[in-house]
Amino acid sequence: MPGNSQRRGAIRKSSKGATVGSGGQRRRGLEGKGPTPKAADREYHPAHKRATSAAKRSGGGAAGPGGRGQARSKSRGSKASSEMVYGRNSVVEALRADVPVATMYIATRIDTDDRVREALKIATERGLAILETPRGELDRLTDGGVHQGMALQVPPYEYAHPNDLIDPEMPGIPLVVALDGITDPRNLGAIVRSVAAFGGHGVVVPERRSVGMTASAWKTSAGAAARIPVARASNLTRALEEFKKAGFFILGLDMDGDVELPDLTLATEPLVIVTGSEGKGLSRLVRETCDQIVSIPMSSAVESLNAGLATGVTLYEIARQRRR
Repeated sequence: MPGNSQRRGAIRKSSKGATVGSGGQRRRGLEGKGPTPKAADREYHPAHKRATSAAKRSGGGAAGPGGRGQARSKSRGSKASSEMVYGRNSVVEALRADVPVATMYIATRIDTDDRVREALKIATERGLAILETPRGELDRLTDGGVHQGMALQVPPYEYAHPNDLIDPEMPGIPLVVALDGITDPRNLGAIVRSVAAFGGHGVVVPERRSVGMTASAWKTSAGAAARIPVARASNLTRALEEFKKAGFFILGLDMDGDVELPDLTLATEPLVIVTGSEGKGLSRLVRETCDQIVSIPMSSAVESLNAGLATGVTLYEIARQRRR
């Protein structure tokens, strides 16, 4: 009808001739989509499901590249990775403390100063591998840290087994320190140094929720970590029970101890001294495993010692009583 073209919804089609070509759709349709993924990598393929089931049965988590289960199993069962120490002051301090080093990296065309010269001198005397590296590669190795043209690669620490400390090779009455929840590497290094100073035989740290032997711990130990073994226990309570079966007495350090340190009567026995974290102290299971809870008398009730100092004082008193 006349005028219907003006009603709501009507569309007037205009013809301007035929459209030339397909707009590139045919060409894109002929392009390849890359190689076909392997059957085990395709999420809905039966081969992928079979591989996932097999990985779960073997305890490896979900299969597949980059899958969450694969990453989780890798972090759970793998050894500790190497550590990078970077920055001129940190590098020199680590070399002075005899921290074990796999490789020393020096930036190409580095501006030398006293720290660079000292680091090169120590590394050369120790026979360390020295690599001249572009700054871009140093940025990658240090994850964008301020390296100042110098970095050290510290290999993973080789931990002993707690059973190695039950019958130590060193002479004297066995004396071991176990750490429960210590997370500061400087405390660990200070404790290793005190163990060496007062005739101890080793240190035990748990695998989880505890600090390990990092480069910072090595530096704080002032070289004692090269002489005192550090053992890693998968379960600290179970390791303490093994020490008890071998004839050790387990002493826990706590401010609310049943026995004050000067009144300790077990100093001449094989001992494991357990030090808890400064904030939480000893965990419940570890505390229940201890034969005695020992406190350090102090002049003020509001004062406290950090884990490193408390352990050092206790080791000194035990060494004093053993000499007497």
